[in-house]
Amino acid sequence: MLQKLASSSFHTWPWWWQPSNGNDGLGRFLLSSALIALFLWWVVHRKSRTRRQPPLPPGPFGLPLVGNLPFLDPELHKYFAKLARDYGPILSLRLGMKLGIVVSSPSLAREILKDQDVTFANRDVLAAAKEASYGGSDIAWSPYGPEWRMLRKVCVRELLGNASLDAVYALRRRELRRTVNYLYGRVGSPVNVGEQMFLNLLNVMTSMLWGATVKGEDGAEFRQVVANITGLMGKPNVSDFFPGLARFDLQGIQKQQKGLVARFDRMFDAIIDRRLKMKDDGDDGKESKDFLQLLLKLEHEGVSPAGDAKTPFTMTHVKALLMDMVVGGTDTTSSTTEFAMAEMMKNPEIMRKAHQELDAMVGRNNIVEDSHIHNLPYLYAVMKEALRLHPALPLLVPHCPSQSCVVGGYNIPKGARVFFNVWAIHRDPSIWENPLEFDPERFLDSKFDRHVGNDFNYFPFGSGRRKCAGIAMAERMFMLSLATLVHSFEWKLPEGEEMEMSEKFGIVLKKKTPLVAIPTPRLSDPALYDE
Repeated sequence: MLQKLASSSFHTWPWWWQPSNGNDGLGRFLLSSALIALFLWWVVHRKSRTRRQPPLPPGPFGLPLVGNLPFLDPELHKYFAKLARDYGPILSLRLGMKLGIVVSSPSLAREILKDQDVTFANRDVLAAAKEASYGGSDIAWSPYGPEWRMLRKVCVRELLGNASLDAVYALRRRELRRTVNYLYGRVGSPVNVGEQMFLNLLNVMTSMLWGATVKGEDGAEFRQVVANITGLMGKPNVSDFFPGLARFDLQGIQKQQKGLVARFDRMFDAIIDRRLKMKDDGDDGKESKDFLQLLLKLEHEGVSPAGDAKTPFTMTHVKALLMDMVVGGTDTTSSTTEFAMAEMMKNPEIMRKAHQELDAMVGRNNIVEDSHIHNLPYLYAVMKEALRLHPALPLLVPHCPSQSCVVGGYNIPKGARVFFNVWAIHRDPSIWENPLEFDPERFLDSKFDRHVGNDFNYFPFGSGRRKCAGIAMAERMFMLSLATLVHSFEWKLPEGEEMEMSEKFGIVLKKKTPLVAIPTPRLSDPALYDE
């Protein structure tokens, strides 16, 4: 009977149970056997929990062993929002051997990310994320502690701080001018806006990291690899729900991720070897210091930036940070830029107001520079509204309490996987007027910068200790890119096409139908489109 239950369960999961390693029969047999054993363990131990603890948050009834896994919807952010309407702003789901907690209210998010921030500062590391982060050696997935603090300090001080970003403005400007020149050459022809923004951001990032850029077809290949890496991190994985089965990699997700990461790893090895050889030959790039040069200096010294010998900075950290920047610094910002462009094209009045502001502050006989950005309040509001309606990480990165605690009167056990449904909070009609309407003017009256994570009605970059370290970088890249696209060109859809705004869920939220649009020059002098 138990075997029949385990077997029949797979027929309800066709959208994610897709073994990729060729051992379909063996994998199902092993999983079925393990489920039976886990069920027996569950029966024996379920009564051992103390009744004096506060109850778990309410949630939907699940099946023995597998819990709510068979009922998950691929559009997880929408599924969680629907459950919240039925069970309240904090709910629990049994995900195999894992307990999932979904938070969908600002007050509870504040209680966790501010009042109990240290307790929830750890991550529940996904198997695919572990492969992509060199065993959890990066900023996003490393445990909270001295190593994580060291990594964050390296990034904020050397790459993501305002002084560092000011120092590399020429790189950002150069790559954006190249993109504008390319678009000018495609005037009258359809352009994949998201793809071009990704390639632009990738070249900015690689220029900052190691002084090189990616050209032509290599850029499209990079985008596909990055999309596959983030896609695997967002795919439900048996190894995450039943940690005892992780060694078998029944869906082949770790194997796929390892292959994708290996492509970056070979590139990193080649770049690092070349840089070390230059140093040995006495040509260590004294004229220009990029991020890799600084990382290799720290690795050579073998200690953390604070001089803490107990937390050495290793070559694994070098590669993990490079991976963070290449993957995390491109896909999210390019996707948000694509959503913003699509919303503006869908709402001509918003585009008209943006044009009016840009023409007044920049003029049609000039190009957008970094110095103009802080004088574009309407475009800033467009950015904030795009992040409200289409947050780059709709469920953020899962948090994990380091000890059992109480939130909202409910028990949150140690090791639970805690999701923050910012997508749902940002669309809550009790918080936002006309929440499904793209209306940048709702942010024009803000008396403070709402996206930094202090207002729990709106926190697209997370909050607390683990909020995104690259907020300043993302803001600058987004604003300069969007302002340049809107200022330099008029945009329209190909004949007969209609704007489609559907979202594709993943750890990074994307536009389901890519934005393909036709540019027309706006500037007064064709020379302004030169590199």
